[in-house]
Amino acid sequence: MAYADQKMSGSKVVAIVIVAAIHLALGYAFVTGLAYQYVKKVSEKLNTFDVEEPPPPPPDEPPPPPPDVKLTPPPVVAPPPIVQTTSAAPVISVVPNPPPAPPVLAPPPPPAPPPAPPRISHAAVAKGNPGQYFNSDNYPPSALRAGEQGRVVAALTIGTDGRVTDCEVSTSSGSAALDQATCRIAKSRVRYTPAKDENGQPIVSRTSLPVKWVIPE
Repeated sequence: MAYADQKMSGSKVVAIVIVAAIHLALGYAFVTGLAYQYVKKVSEKLNTFDVEEPPPPPPDEPPPPPPDVKLTPPPVVAPPPIVQTTSAAPVISVVPNPPPAPPVLAPPPPPAPPPAPPRISHAAVAKGNPGQYFNSDNYPPSALRAGEQGRVVAALTIGTDGRVTDCEVSTSSGSAALDQATCRIAKSRVRYTPAKDENGQPIVSRTSLPVKWVIPE
């Protein structure tokens, strides 16, 4: 009896579960069917409602043409030059010390004045007659051919030995041949007794020698 009751209770549970599942299925079908009918009716109402489209807006008026404006192209501006700066090493300037000032030298003393010429106590005197050396035998041939004659005055320097050491023409005859012949003969042939100072010592002196050249007949 107990076994039969236990089997009966198991069958009842199964039956109850099946019945509940059927009720759930029917309820779900009922609910979804009502929802479908409601949606269908609403869609039909929406389809039968005519909506008038609003009239199209009036066309926009075209904008007025722009005035004639001459467009000036913008000035062409050259890009600024790219200046590349390089960091140079610092320049160190070395200022040398100024050179020492040269010593101030005292001006040299003025040269001593030349000694006064010795006082001549006896002038130089020609030995013999100097005119004997200026004769026709010593007449320059070029002056003879040119017919040149005249008077020559020669300034002579007499040495301590009585010889003529220097000769200068102070007055010319107008003939270079006669002037040169006068000094040449005076230095080579004319002799003097030298001049003497206060102590009787021979000294250098100066004297003049006049010579007249005349073409021999």
